[in-house]
Amino acid sequence: MTLKSLLPLLAALCLTAHAQQHIHVSPTGHDGRGNGSAARPFASLQRAYSKALTCQGSDTVFIDMGPGTYVLTEPVIIRESPQAPVVISGSTEGLWPATRLSGGVSITGWEKTPRGYWRAKVPQVVQYGFTFEQLYVNGRRARRARTPDTGWFFVKDAQETVHLRGTDRSPEYATQRILADTADLKSLRGIDAEAKSEVMAMFFHKWDNTRKHFAHIVPDSGFLFLNGGGMKPWNPIAKGSRFVLENYRAALTAPGEWFLDRASGYLLYIPREGEDMTRAEVHAPCVPMLLLVQGEKGRPVRNVTFRHLAFEHAAYVMPSTGNDPEQAAASIPAAIHLVHANGCRIDNCRIAHTGNYGVWFRSGCTDCALTGSLLTDLGAGGVKIGEGTLPREGTETQRITVENNIIRETGRVLPCGVGVAIFQSAHNRVLHNEISNLLYSGVSVGWTWGYGTCAAHHNEVAYNHIHHIGWGELSDMGAVYTLGIQPGTHIHHNVIHDVYSYDYGGWGLYTDEGSTGIVMENNLVYGCKSGAFHQHYGRDNIIRNNIFAFSQYHQVQLTIAEKHRSFTFTGNIVLADCGDMLRGPWTKANLDMSRNLYWDLRTAQPEFLKMAFGEWRSQRDKGAVLADPLFVNPQAGNFSLKSLKNVRRVGFVPFDYTRAGVYGPEEWRAQAKMSDEDIRRFNDIVKGREKAHSRYYDR
Repeated sequence: MTLKSLLPLLAALCLTAHAQQHIHVSPTGHDGRGNGSAARPFASLQRAYSKALTCQGSDTVFIDMGPGTYVLTEPVIIRESPQAPVVISGSTEGLWPATRLSGGVSITGWEKTPRGYWRAKVPQVVQYGFTFEQLYVNGRRARRARTPDTGWFFVKDAQETVHLRGTDRSPEYATQRILADTADLKSLRGIDAEAKSEVMAMFFHKWDNTRKHFAHIVPDSGFLFLNGGGMKPWNPIAKGSRFVLENYRAALTAPGEWFLDRASGYLLYIPREGEDMTRAEVHAPCVPMLLLVQGEKGRPVRNVTFRHLAFEHAAYVMPSTGNDPEQAAASIPAAIHLVHANGCRIDNCRIAHTGNYGVWFRSGCTDCALTGSLLTDLGAGGVKIGEGTLPREGTETQRITVENNIIRETGRVLPCGVGVAIFQSAHNRVLHNEISNLLYSGVSVGWTWGYGTCAAHHNEVAYNHIHHIGWGELSDMGAVYTLGIQPGTHIHHNVIHDVYSYDYGGWGLYTDEGSTGIVMENNLVYGCKSGAFHQHYGRDNIIRNNIFAFSQYHQVQLTIAEKHRSFTFTGNIVLADCGDMLRGPWTKANLDMSRNLYWDLRTAQPEFLKMAFGEWRSQRDKGAVLADPLFVNPQAGNFSLKSLKNVRRVGFVPFDYTRAGVYGPEEWRAQAKMSDEDIRRFNDIVKGREKAHSRYYDR
């Protein structure tokens, strides 16, 4: 190559170098005296972004944030779209971001008390009325004082008096009188009225929770009183409801628990084994939202990327009216909100230690992405896409990608949070994520119950590894859960296992009310409590070429038979080692069933809804086969096929289930693996040796 031929390349390189502009930020910088240079960096991202808006003639503006902790007292807010793309990038230490944006207050000055616990003065509590409901010690969530320490109490009776009915499904104002066992309330005896008003109860319903402060407590009689909005008819507090009590000094009994005495401003804490409070890093979150990207309808914020940043310590304080039961904790805010954003990305970031959700792509977000990030130790769920209400023109959220992320340990404040929730939003992709250690559903798609108007359609959920969810906390959950009419929605190549509910409804694939036009294929689902596949009711769904194995109660289930065609069920492998093969009105429903392979490791003659296999095949499943699928070692999780001899008889096409989950460097893939200790805890809950709630907080 001659010098003459190199000149255009050299010119292009010089132009690129000239076009790029770097703005520097450091925890030791200064917003007033800095200018954004490496020698005089700014101290805050907010100031650096303001300068980025003035940059002209650049291909890309880079905001380089140095390592260290940037303490936020308010959210970073980005309202204006830059003239050129902006990349906000932090430093890294190996796999993890070394640049931290924290919404927490550091608490120091710990002293040991004669009673054995430690205490530290938090002056902001008395001076400014600061309160917090989460606490982190050495990067680990502590538990607000509660009782019982493991398991739950149970409601003996509940009565509601309606004072104002209103027009909603639940009363506008009512009082609830709840009867508990007096032995369960003995720790409440003797506390004063002000302390009683601070006691919080969390009630566990089928698929969500109620959290409220008490209006009055009579421990000796076992009465607990709530007032405010009436109970929700779909999940009321009733006899047998489970509950725990939180936030009073007498409940401070176990290592890792804390209590804030708001009158004195003292924070009390019982250290865990190995914790040295003279050296401990303790953070109380004070900022509810860490980052807000907020454009306007018709004027979105465009082309801003956040990379190699850690967002930590986002606060959530329960409203004075409490938290009413709400599926998926749908209204709970997130540490990061994007509204009317286009082409914005969160890449290789860490979002951790929150009281709320991790990320919410709200109204008007298009072509945005969350990729290669770790979301862990979250108060509600991981990611929300869209809003619960139908979007108006110009406010649609669509084409959001959530790919190659690790989402785990959610629901630490509100157990009903979801790993990834797609509300009234279309054309989104949830791909190659590791979603585990959740207390409720893994991925939820759609937000219309029944056959009404639904804006969720053409969504793709594929190649995700979703496992060890439920933990015996709530019921009525699915690793992948759908609602409403969703033409074009495609759920494929996911590996799902170990779904365990409190009562009914620990399913793998769950097409709930009105689910319509959904294709579920090439999924491996095994080890679920209630079934690998369940349809409540819906229309024209296609369930094909899946492997459904080893569920406890029944392998596949249908609840409601409708006149229209509910679903097509063909080319699937159904393998049992316990429970029933099927459950529900399969013989009465309008189904298109054909050529499925069944096998039961217990018997050569399994029953199909009290029918022998030959009768089942002639009446319902034309071309079905009863034969060993010839997996290598399915009970050890190896569903590779030794031979295609039997599965080819039903047209089953093998798929590579090992592709599910995250991809990239070995260190990243290793990070996605669940610890042996957590797997043991989960298995102990399944076997009934450990109460679920002992694991819920103690991490």
